[in-house]
Amino acid sequence: MLNPFALFLYLKPVMSDLSDTDFRSVFLKASMISFSIYLVFLLFGDLVFQTVFRINFESFRIFGGIVLFSFAYIFIVQGKKAFIQIKGDLHDLASEIALPFMVGAGTISLTVLMSEQLELWQGVLSLAIIMVVNFAIIMGLKNIRRSMRSKKVQIAFDKNMELLLRVNGFFLGAIGVDMVVTGIKNLMAAEIM
Repeated sequence: MLNPFALFLYLKPVMSDLSDTDFRSVFLKASMISFSIYLVFLLFGDLVFQTVFRINFESFRIFGGIVLFSFAYIFIVQGKKAFIQIKGDLHDLASEIALPFMVGAGTISLTVLMSEQLELWQGVLSLAIIMVVNFAIIMGLKNIRRSMRSKKVQIAFDKNMELLLRVNGFFLGAIGVDMVVTGIKNLMAAEIM
């Protein structure tokens, strides 16, 4: 549901600009914001789209696929220039991390599908475990990088991470295109019926 390794790459500039305590606080807030959004979609599922927004879920999937593809393109072309940058208040930074880096069209789609396939308690427990594991992996990777004593090793680590970001962009792009194709297929199948 979440890719902590890609998220680690996106958050790297924020990690280097903030103290350990500030980063942990910001990332915890971003995780709580994300969990709250996931919980809304887990509780109400497709009802949010049909009743509140009055849009077809497949339309959301198609648009989300386009957005995901756009992010992927930026990551491939711009590399680390596409990372999150600190622009203001730390409270604002938490929401910038949560949306769209932790909560996006793909994760919302998966949460809606979870609401249809799991009991409520199973969905809530799954989301809580996902968020805790994601938090632990990000903080663990941050500690591994910080514990590297040699500047050369850190530079090599950072260069490899930027390469992984670009490679991850190809996978994100493919997921975005797949979301568009799936959304179109589902819309066409619904019209035929």
